[in-house]
Amino acid sequence: MNGAVVPVLTAESAEDAERACRAILAGGLTSVEITFRAGPTVEAIRRASQLEGLSVGAGTVLSETQLLASGAAGAQFAVAPSTNDAVIQAAQRAGIPFVPGAATPSEIDRARTLGCRIVKIFPASLLGGPAFIRSMAPLFPDLEFVPTGGINASNLADYLALSSVRACGGTWICEPELLRQGRFEEIERRSRDAARLVTA
Repeated sequence: MNGAVVPVLTAESAEDAERACRAILAGGLTSVEITFRAGPTVEAIRRASQLEGLSVGAGTVLSETQLLASGAAGAQFAVAPSTNDAVIQAAQRAGIPFVPGAATPSEIDRARTLGCRIVKIFPASLLGGPAFIRSMAPLFPDLEFVPTGGINASNLADYLALSSVRACGGTWICEPELLRQGRFEEIERRSRDAARLVTA
């Protein structure tokens, strides 16, 4: 997972996903998470993985089947909203960097016990936002976090200011409605704005 901002992309077609990924790259971001929530995710990952300079991950990975299919398509990492022992172990066997999701200290610790060193905090805004992560960081000093859920241009900098945050995942950059309307220039603009915050 490269870059401090990872757009979370849910596309209804592989073509839309590819066009959105090109816009993300043009805006200066270098990572994307393509979710298993809708559309031909595996083909979208395959096409996005051909774009030079883009690190492509699979998102909402809830099964070993999804994990292995996305890895075969070129996914360089995988992300889940939960901590599933079987999926984590499958990722370790396959050599695919995996970021499980957690919403409580017990879930964070479970992911840590299973060998994960990067944990997604989801849904970040409902859990207390940056304050929640600040309270977790001293308890798990060997972990890094990827907050996702409710992050947008107005609060991104608050998360990025935390030393324990490896990256922020966000749907606001390429909301499904933007793809449906073909507003790829807006995706590029939002990507550029996010990239500026990273380097500020």
